Amino acid sequence: MSFVTYMNVPMKTDAARGASRACVLGIPFDCGTHPFRVGSREGPDAIRRHSRLLRPFFVDPQGRPANPLAALGLVDAGNVDCHPGDIARSYPLIERAIDDLLAAGMTPVTMGGDGAVTLPQLRAVKKHHPDLVVLHIDAHTDTYDLDGFNTATTFTRASEERLLDEHRSFHVGARGTTFMDGVLGFGRSLGYNVVPFSEFEADREGCIARIRERIGKRPVYLCFDMDIFDPSCAPGVCTPEWGGLNPKEGIALLRALAGLNFVSFDVNTVSPAQDVGETTAFLAATVMLECCALAAQTPSR
Repeated sequence: MSFVTYMNVPMKTDAARGASRACVLGIPFDCGTHPFRVGSREGPDAIRRHSRLLRPFFVDPQGRPANPLAALGLVDAGNVDCHPGDIARSYPLIERAIDDLLAAGMTPVTMGGDGAVTLPQLRAVKKHHPDLVVLHIDAHTDTYDLDGFNTATTFTRASEERLLDEHRSFHVGARGTTFMDGVLGFGRSLGYNVVPFSEFEADREGCIARIRERIGKRPVYLCFDMDIFDPSCAPGVCTPEWGGLNPKEGIALLRALAGLNFVSFDVNTVSPAQDVGETTAFLAATVMLECCALAAQTPSR
């Protein structure tokens, strides 16, 4: 069986250098430490399979390119050759793959993998965009007062490594339960703008306006964790939390971000083993298409 690319776009070749403005990349890595939900390493292939349900043209573009795939010359670079559970071996491979895409003038549109795949990507993007900021949309901050490298410490380590400007970066959507107290306060103590889900839900337009004002024209790394959605529509995630967005709300949130200076996209935490009806993989494929539309509308692109 031949390799299934995202939405059947061409595979990346050397000839794509300069012709393609964006590239899909799978990052099949998870830490393998969750008590009973291990499997997001299989997320990229599941997303690709269900991307075949999507068509390239928006019925109602609403100011966007009708066909963002064509506008970007989108290609698919396949998967990074990761070693699940082995951070020491996998992180350099992920970082190098992202660095190569950016050096070729392409915007990475990646699919994990668990939330740990973000840190090596940030390391690569920082080399090309020194004034980088992060917009992290997630039911968890991934910024915990813990040692080591895992899904809970991604943005703790990113802050320590000075990979981003915390004071112009946002964590949006934290809700539900967690295994330790004080996570919102700790994220704020590092300088991040932490917007819990309750605050976002109370004033969505105001939150988006604040994001736009604070970020301005800075290069933006969008990290989109699929558990921002409610488990009723996205059951196949690593750490589900009830009370999240429905698909209409999530897509509207992404579209409201058009015009920010996006330089990299990271959609993660699809876990096919728990994906009842495979709805999460299909929704993630749709999120990636919305990210492509954002890439096509990015001023610097």
